[in-house]
Amino acid sequence: MSNYKILGKGIPRIDTPQKATGDALYTADIKLPNMLVGKVLHSPLAHAKILNIDVSKAKKVPGVKAVITRDDTFGEKWGVFKYTRDHQLIASDKVRFIGEEVAAVAAVDEETALEALDLIKVDYEPLPAVFDAEEAMKDGAPLIHEDHPNNINIHVKIDVGDVDKAFEKAYLVREDKFTSKDEGYGMLEPYAVIAYYHSDGSIEIWMPNASPHTKAKALSNLLHIPLNKVIVRRPTIGGAFGGRSDIFPLDFITSLLSIKARRPVKVVYTREESMICTRQVHSMVMYAKTGVTKDGKILAQDIKVIMDGGAYSSTGPIAASVPFLVWEETYKLENVRLNSYRVYTNKPIRGMYRCHGRAFLGGLGMQLDMIAEELGIDPVEIRLRNALNPGDMQATKSKIYSCGLKEAIKKAAEKIEWDKKRGKLPFGRGVGIGANGMMCGFPMGIRGGSSCFVKFNEDGYPTIISGVIDNGQGNYHAMVQIASEVLGVPPEEIHIVAGDTEVTTLDVGAYSQAAVLVSGNAVKKACEDAKAQILKLASEMLNCSEDELDIENKIVFSKKDKSKQVPLHKVIRKGLIENRHVMGRGHYMPEVSNDREWVKNPVGQQATTFSFGANAVEVEVDTNTGEVKIINAVGFHDCGFPINIKGVQGQYEGSIASGGVGSTLKEEHIFKDGKVLNADFLEYKIPTSLDVPENVYADAVITNDPKGPFGAKEAGLFGSMNSFQAIANAIYDAVGVWIKDFPITPDKILKALEEKRLKDEG
Repeated sequence: MSNYKILGKGIPRIDTPQKATGDALYTADIKLPNMLVGKVLHSPLAHAKILNIDVSKAKKVPGVKAVITRDDTFGEKWGVFKYTRDHQLIASDKVRFIGEEVAAVAAVDEETALEALDLIKVDYEPLPAVFDAEEAMKDGAPLIHEDHPNNINIHVKIDVGDVDKAFEKAYLVREDKFTSKDEGYGMLEPYAVIAYYHSDGSIEIWMPNASPHTKAKALSNLLHIPLNKVIVRRPTIGGAFGGRSDIFPLDFITSLLSIKARRPVKVVYTREESMICTRQVHSMVMYAKTGVTKDGKILAQDIKVIMDGGAYSSTGPIAASVPFLVWEETYKLENVRLNSYRVYTNKPIRGMYRCHGRAFLGGLGMQLDMIAEELGIDPVEIRLRNALNPGDMQATKSKIYSCGLKEAIKKAAEKIEWDKKRGKLPFGRGVGIGANGMMCGFPMGIRGGSSCFVKFNEDGYPTIISGVIDNGQGNYHAMVQIASEVLGVPPEEIHIVAGDTEVTTLDVGAYSQAAVLVSGNAVKKACEDAKAQILKLASEMLNCSEDELDIENKIVFSKKDKSKQVPLHKVIRKGLIENRHVMGRGHYMPEVSNDREWVKNPVGQQATTFSFGANAVEVEVDTNTGEVKIINAVGFHDCGFPINIKGVQGQYEGSIASGGVGSTLKEEHIFKDGKVLNADFLEYKIPTSLDVPENVYADAVITNDPKGPFGAKEAGLFGSMNSFQAIANAIYDAVGVWIKDFPITPDKILKALEEKRLKDEG
């Protein structure tokens, strides 16, 4: 670790006391004077024309203050890009999934709102529906959006090198199919929105979200309200995992209700509504063809993936690209072809996810082990032979500036005792490994950057003002630690104002792994600017040069003669008296190819830098029940330099729970004719404390990235996406069967074991 005073240490987070004591306010906790209760009417049909909506009886119910339908909208549609704007946030011409929002009411209490909701009469004309992505692509399938032939929402095509020629040269070519089911986010906080329309034409909104400025811009467009009058506030957020990064109908609906009622309105979704009507996770089918040399180096890959996107685009182009980007960020792919299809179906809308791409990344990671076995190469060795190095160029032309991937793989293998255990444990026990890279931000135009202000109060206590948002991963604390290191002020004495669009400037948001890199760089630059102003003032007070001064524990002192010192607050007061207020300013824009586009031009520098990680696990498989238990989990992460090592370790522990136990072994939504049958925490199986492995170890690989603040990079996702492959490979090592369909549930293991027994018996 570098010799920093604050950075790299395991310092308790600044938001811990609030959350531990229950003082933290979530959206549903907030109460405003004269606030109404909102309720939403959802479609009972998967696909149908809306012939008529009659709200006359609902409006007459005493206590009802507003009723809205398609007639109250401006006809605007939402989509993350202009070419994906396909979603009118209250259904207009037809409904496209069970649960789609059709109407809403605001009333003095919940009972009145529900009574009114029951009196709204909607006449539907049912239409044929399709619930399987591959079926939806076939000629003659019902069209969900008439302007998208074969229901293809997005097609991302990447073709690098000469794939066909490379396959001809390959020593071994393997083809496999991998699948994964529909999945939920499992956020404990139900989705809730409060909207308060004021008499000056401004609207205040509270909701859990990953990017307040993105929400504000979208709502400005949808509501036809100037952007400076759309104020998105920052409540505490009870989980995100990618599921708070989009614009949801409830944001728009609650705003419309408040505008119409001229009173604040709160809508809190039930657990079922939260699971169905915000976002879900893409199911997918992935076909992978890989050709390698005799020593296991990847010569060619041809990958086709079909993703079930549900009824609307959401973050479609990004979602269709990210699994491949993670793969190309990990290994050298000189000849690679990708055809990624995001397909419309009559299911709820799918978005981004922390554990995105189970079939894709889990499948390719398994296939790498399969190839290694056929060639007689150790799975660790085949990864090392193909892993990227510093200075390498990825397939789509992103340069790698720092890379500790190989070191992470080696350390994970060593810590899990790979050489002693792989293929040598008793039947039912096994070890496996997975590895991946991760982008730190990606091209988002003007929304890709961040800026920060830092001000000092007369007592010397600073306040950071940043648009960064914290969904629970520790972003606020990271910003405070960065500021503390630069300013020489203890972390507990620094206040942060963040994520509030009325007082903060534009920020990228917390959904592209960019908080530490982008927002952190802006905070660092702002604090350096403020520090330079402080040292200038102090140099005049101490009669010495600015270069010889530093700040520690709120004291400005001479590094040559420590008897020369002055308290920080006196320096600040001097600035105030002399009209030289200390106000630091910093901004940072990622160094990316701005002409890179997800569909039209997926080539160029897609991120300023990349993080890397490896994950090794030891599992125990009960061959009588098919249950899998993770005995040990080990993760090493190249996060450049850890701002807070406890934060890195905590992220890995969360990853093993969500990406490991949850996504790999348990979680899936069950559908019947488009209806989710398990939209609750009773039947939708998320990990509990009893499921998480007792032995979890995580550490950082230090590469001191040249682009990151103090060398730091992303530190959140390395353990999630490589858990799929690590656990699946460990199961094979334990019992000798490959499960190519996620989640890997007990019934699938028992079936595979029985098929293996019958095959072995001849």
